Amino acid sequence: MSTQVNRLGQPIGFPVPNWRPRPRPPQDAINGHFCRLEPFDADRHCADLFDAYAQDEDGRIWTYLPYGPFPSLPAFDDLMRAHFCGADPLCQIIIDRASGRAAGMASYMRIDPAVGSIEVGSIVYSPRLQKRRAATEAMYLMMRRAFDELGYRRYEWKCDALNASSRQAADRLGFRFEGIFRQAVVYKGRNRDTAWYSILDREWPALKQAFERWLAPGNFDGEGCQRESLSKLTRTAAPSP
Repeated sequence: MSTQVNRLGQPIGFPVPNWRPRPRPPQDAINGHFCRLEPFDADRHCADLFDAYAQDEDGRIWTYLPYGPFPSLPAFDDLMRAHFCGADPLCQIIIDRASGRAAGMASYMRIDPAVGSIEVGSIVYSPRLQKRRAATEAMYLMMRRAFDELGYRRYEWKCDALNASSRQAADRLGFRFEGIFRQAVVYKGRNRDTAWYSILDREWPALKQAFERWLAPGNFDGEGCQRESLSKLTRTAAPSP
């Protein structure tokens, strides 16, 4: 978008005509081909999710999160009920459609309907989900709801700047790096510099096509190996004006 100027010649933001605050994400499931996203229900999801996370025997998935690993199901249940039963974060449980079992979670968070900004975070994928098509589809489904269904303008991703896996995932999914907030957080008794990424509404249509091209059955051979990488497709998606 081109920069506007006011009558005094000062640069100002581009117009956003007829802007209205956006709806909050609904408590509705989202169905995909490989996964189903369900709003967190402690009674239905905790035991299955804890079992999925127990497959991560060295606790690697919790390194860059402010909680975990958990010594027992009651400890995990307590944390989940205390932090993930509200409207923000709005936790989505990722159900693997092949098995019908919980395989991970991700949340809409820092939801700001007034300005149309929403973050995806608290992403914890169990070994059942990692590096599978359902993992990517879950991120696509959450983006599609935020942009296409709800009309948000900005979709954020933040992580510990030392979390190489999360930063690689953000790049692969088409997020744009915005910078580092130094000494932004203290967690688990240590400092965190936070890396910020985003996707804007005007970038989404091209990225949506990239996701749908990658997820299409024809992009995978008989052994399930991809023909085109998502990283390549999102890199070549049309840049924002």
